[in-house]
Amino acid sequence: MKRHFSFGRHKTFHLDVSKPFIWPDINLHLANMASPVFYPRLIMPRLTEALGDTPVVLIHGPRQSGKTTLARQVGDASGYAYISFDDDVQRAAAQADPVGFMAELPDKAVLDEVQRVPELFTSLKVAVDRDRSPGRFILTGSANVLLVPKLADSLAGRMEILRLHPLAQAELSGKSVFLEAMLSGRFKTGSQARLGKELAEKVAAGGYPAALVRSSARRQAAWYRDYIETMVQRDVRDLARISALHALPRLLALAASQTARLLNVADLAGPFQLTRPTIRDYVTLLARVFLLEELPAWHSNRLRRLVKGPKLHLCDTGLACALLGVNAAALLADRTLLGQLLETFIFQELRRQASWQEEPIRFYHFRDKDGAEVDVVLEIGGMRIAGVEIKAAATVTAADFRGLRKLKETSGKHFTVGVVLYDGEATAPFGERLFAVPIRKLWETA
Repeated sequence: MKRHFSFGRHKTFHLDVSKPFIWPDINLHLANMASPVFYPRLIMPRLTEALGDTPVVLIHGPRQSGKTTLARQVGDASGYAYISFDDDVQRAAAQADPVGFMAELPDKAVLDEVQRVPELFTSLKVAVDRDRSPGRFILTGSANVLLVPKLADSLAGRMEILRLHPLAQAELSGKSVFLEAMLSGRFKTGSQARLGKELAEKVAAGGYPAALVRSSARRQAAWYRDYIETMVQRDVRDLARISALHALPRLLALAASQTARLLNVADLAGPFQLTRPTIRDYVTLLARVFLLEELPAWHSNRLRRLVKGPKLHLCDTGLACALLGVNAAALLADRTLLGQLLETFIFQELRRQASWQEEPIRFYHFRDKDGAEVDVVLEIGGMRIAGVEIKAAATVTAADFRGLRKLKETSGKHFTVGVVLYDGEATAPFGERLFAVPIRKLWETA
């Protein structure tokens, strides 16, 4: 029985990661431009490294974050076949005869949206066990495939997992030095212009490539609304049988209003005629398709009076703004909402930058029962601790470092650096290993 595979049409090319470049036109189109502009994904070196010594590499993350583009750019340059399980015929063939499907695959293949055919995973494991040559398969998934119940027999020990987020501001600017400065515990003093209105515009635009190429903020918001509808009607329905599917968009909008706050299931359940356990299950499901994220609390044996509940964050502030029906002008008019969404925006920027670092970085928040808090805590390599407090204001005072000083005291010798990110001009020290840093230094080097 013959099967038909789609191979890339584009020739091999060299990648200059220092500036934007033109990628093969796979699925993103720029309106009113002769050819689409794509930005290099800074996770590329990690992907290349993984393919050099691991049989299977999974690129997972939300739909439309660029997984297919990245996988095909690598695959086209290296002779991989491309199979998409969004294609009804390919999906049906794999479901009907997973053993035969795997037997007829070429030596190297990109399997796109693999979470849609969990029946294939056992056969994939068998194929890899027979031939453990590195770089055999590139998988992409728009749901956290390792959490899907049907995938009980995972590829543990045979697969490296890379998380691809929507575009980071550092990828849009082509610059990325902030985390390196944090890891070293040193920042250069100096001054930069405030972002002001531009900051609100960046928060409202988010990082999804297909939204960013649209010609206006209004068109970007329309893309996000369509995206939510598609995710609920397609991906969520694929993962679970939900009796109240219509409630999910409303639940997601309510979650957007609580982004960067402690997760409170009772508050989320309030408007619905659903039980708290059901709402909790729905939150978990939305996290599996990368629409929500829970940020756990950092804890220490040295301090027992800590709040242990997780914070809730939307996966992208462009999505959050569309759900809330607000644009950049509305954010500027509502400083409280701007501060709330700015915390999610910066947390997600740090998460995205961390995804291409060589050292593993885990993320937490810190809050004690006396009210001292740090918005984002980074645990680097399991040993070093760094903290980031986020302010929408243009000025910083010593009082803004209260939570960071408590974190420094609690983490002791493991504390590396504490930063208050604010929309101001000066990078300035506020004590040993404590700095005020303009927000724009997250993605600018000057």
